[in-house]
Amino acid sequence: MNISPQKLNSFLMFKLPSAWFCGVRVKEINDTNCVTGVRHSWINQNPFNSLYFAVQAMAAELSTGALVMTAIRRSGKPVSMLVAQNKAHFTKKATGKITFICNDGNLINSAIAETLKTGEGQAFWMKSRGVNEQGQEVSVFEFEWTIKAK
Repeated sequence: MNISPQKLNSFLMFKLPSAWFCGVRVKEINDTNCVTGVRHSWINQNPFNSLYFAVQAMAAELSTGALVMTAIRRSGKPVSMLVAQNKAHFTKKATGKITFICNDGNLINSAIAETLKTGEGQAFWMKSRGVNEQGQEVSVFEFEWTIKAK
């Protein structure tokens, strides 16, 4: 079964309802790239009338995690995944529609192959860049994903 934006958005509604209620959605996904989006609104704002940092983190993490989930599913083997740490940098007030783009899908396959071969956990960093409707960067998130064969 292929993972599609529609299936991931349904998954959000049932398994990550806080992200779904805040408006986080997957827009596009393929083997190497994932695009998520969220629009600033009353439900997801901070006291400064911009997108709350945690909502940005949910959208950014989803853009990386969806790629990890896709690669694990494609391997056909049981592999667990977990975020070990993350970093964030904010450059501009996030208002309007914010799009998060991760182009690091190529980092995952070698880590999956290594954990399946050795049985030891593997770690790798993935980056997601958030841009507003004008194409201006508002934030950059980096997530260290850990995977391990079950």
